[in-house]
Amino acid sequence: MFWWFERAGRYLRCETRSLPEGGYELHVISPEGAERVEQFGDSADLSRRQMEIEHDLVAEGWSGPHGWTI
Repeated sequence: MFWWFERAGRYLRCETRSLPEGGYELHVISPEGAERVEQFGDSADLSRRQMEIEHDLVAEGWSGPHGWTI
């Protein structure tokens, strides 16, 4: 799943990935291209972290999330 946040014409991308060996990764890519990756053993932990990130970004003035599930 991909989603974006926008602020002043700049975009921050978030992406979740299922890992073949089990678990999940959460990728957060800044407008400058820096990428942060976090790993989770289950979907509940991943979901909680996604909500934390979304809350923090909105508090920092980003609009979103905008995106879709592939």
